[in-house]
Amino acid sequence: MPTEDHGSTVPRRQLGRYLRRAREDAQVTVKAAADALEWSTPRIWRIENGTVGMRALDVKAMCDLYGATSDLTEALVALARETKAKGWWQSYSDALPSWFELYVGLESAASRVRYLQSDIVPGLLQTKAYTREVIALDHPDLTPEEQERRLAVRMERQNLLTRRLPPAPTLEVILSEAVLRRPLQDRSAMAGQLRYLAEANDRPNVTVRMLPLAAGLHMWASGGGFAILEFPEQRGRESEPPTVYSDGPTGALYLDKTREVDMYESIWLSASKRALDRAQSTRAIRALSEELYNE
Repeated sequence: MPTEDHGSTVPRRQLGRYLRRAREDAQVTVKAAADALEWSTPRIWRIENGTVGMRALDVKAMCDLYGATSDLTEALVALARETKAKGWWQSYSDALPSWFELYVGLESAASRVRYLQSDIVPGLLQTKAYTREVIALDHPDLTPEEQERRLAVRMERQNLLTRRLPPAPTLEVILSEAVLRRPLQDRSAMAGQLRYLAEANDRPNVTVRMLPLAAGLHMWASGGGFAILEFPEQRGRESEPPTVYSDGPTGALYLDKTREVDMYESIWLSASKRALDRAQSTRAIRALSEELYNE
């Protein structure tokens, strides 16, 4: 059962996949399903993509239409009730784009999170000062109060790295040396960010590795940064598939097809082979802090 930390994101996505499979097995098109249920086709797409919660009554109607077995119907009706669970981030809906809410929910449910970044420190490892500057640059139209709300979300997200139950995920980060050399306007704040990254390697579930500029290009270096999320196995239920996430100013990309994830795994492996190990990275980050900020 989901906890408040997990919310409804994973159950929604799982339910959507089961319902899509049941529809396809029954050889019912999206339009035919929408017509029979007197719904719009976008509603069927939203359900199957896991972007909306579901009423048990509506799930039963879909299962009846698809000729699902009584056991499957009962299981999906139970799963529909889980799609109403609330996650902590839903109290910050005013400060989160809808496309990012999905990511925060997936991140909260993940057992392993990996980041490859060439431009910016990932949110899970940003200091408050670093986050403040990023938010101010990305969203200059926000009021100071609205910027602080976004900062609060970022800091709340970081709590998942130290939680006890459910167990905290492992976080593995590969950062280009360019990320570490790119200063903030407040030089002392950037020095603090470097110290924070070096200290993060003392945590048992966190690994930060530096990809030196001298290492050259890795596979698809032009593709930009991304995250790969993996999820724990679920007893008696299909597990959430590994998901690749990347975002930009206007939206996000979520990929979970095997061939798509395999490609990003190859990119990760290519960068990983060129990156320093954990201990070397800690020393290199501390050396950069001394070189750039005389610390």
